[in-house]
Amino acid sequence: MDGLLIDSEPFWNEAAAIVFADYKIILTAEQYASTTGMRTKEFVEFWFNRFNQPLSNAGKVETAIINKVIDLVRHKGKAMPGLAHIINFFTGKGFKIGLASSSPMELIDVVIDHLQIRPYLQSIVSASTLPYGKPHPEVYLNCAANLGAIPAQCIGFEDSFPGMIAVKAAGMKCVVVPHHTISKEPKWHAADLRISSLQNFNALLLQSLG
Repeated sequence: MDGLLIDSEPFWNEAAAIVFADYKIILTAEQYASTTGMRTKEFVEFWFNRFNQPLSNAGKVETAIINKVIDLVRHKGKAMPGLAHIINFFTGKGFKIGLASSSPMELIDVVIDHLQIRPYLQSIVSASTLPYGKPHPEVYLNCAANLGAIPAQCIGFEDSFPGMIAVKAAGMKCVVVPHHTISKEPKWHAADLRISSLQNFNALLLQSLG
C-alpha cells in the first residue's frame, strides 16, 4: 500500500523525524530506506535499540508516528501513478483484488477511503497484529485465503524488498515497482517481473507471468 498505491513513504519519514527528534534520533535517507517495509513497531524498536533508547517509550512513539502519518495522508495524500489503471485492468478481467499491508488497520482504512478504492477490494489484511510481519508470508497467505484463492494463482505487487520476499515465500508471482532511485539494484531480480510504474502493466505482461 505505502509507496505502491499511495505516495506515503515520505510521510513516514517526516512523521518519524518529528517524533524521533524528542529522543535525539536523526536518521539519514539511507537509514530510512534500510527499514522500508517494516511494521511501525519493528521500525521504532529497531532504531530505539540502535540509539540506545529505552523500549518502554516505544509504544507511545509508534502511536504518535502512525497518527501523524494518518494526518498527512488525509491532507496531502496522492495516488501513485497507475493506480486507476491497475484496478481497472484487473476488475475488467474479473480478478479478485486484495490488499496485504504492514500498516495498521486504522491507517489502511484512511488510505483506501482517501483513494476511494474500497469497493474494488474483496480482502483487506493488516500484518500489524500478526506474530510476524513481512518478509514473513502470513499476511499474503491470509489475504489469499480471504479471497478463496490458491496462492500459486495469485500475483502480488510490491515496492519493498521485505514485501517481495513475502510474496515469493507465499508461493505467488511477484511484480515489483521499486522507487526509481533503487530500481536498478540487483536484489529485485528475485521478483518475477520489475516495472517502473503500475501504469506499465498490461495484458502481455500478465501473460508472461503464466
